[in-house]
Amino acid sequence: MERPSSTARYGPAVIKLVFCLRRLPELSREEFQAYWRGTHAPLVAARAEVLRIRRYVQVHSLPAEAHVATRASRDAPEEFDGVAELWWASWDDLAANAGDPDAARASAELLEDERRFIDLPRSPLWWGEEDVVVG
Repeated sequence: MERPSSTARYGPAVIKLVFCLRRLPELSREEFQAYWRGTHAPLVAARAEVLRIRRYVQVHSLPAEAHVATRASRDAPEEFDGVAELWWASWDDLAANAGDPDAARASAELLEDERRFIDLPRSPLWWGEEDVVVG
């Protein structure tokens, strides 16, 4: 994978996957978040080394009523049930996963589990490069 030009202003670039999660329709937000914390998180942690994941953070949304005023003030769409953030130290680390059969197996196992609680077609994900401004 070729490294795009960097816009990072502070320190070395960090490659990040941001995954905006929506739960499967048959799950309540509480059920979704409990599964994500209690079942999926340990699976990611167990595979982090082989996938070269430097950091994994789950951001769990508050109850829907906590978002009403903020969403209304911006005419914003439906909120997500959570956001997963995964970091890699470099594009080289990320690219190394492409040719590694252990990494391919670990990725497939995580995807299989994601299908149990994430509405994948409604959950956008994208790659980015951190540009820390504060902190």
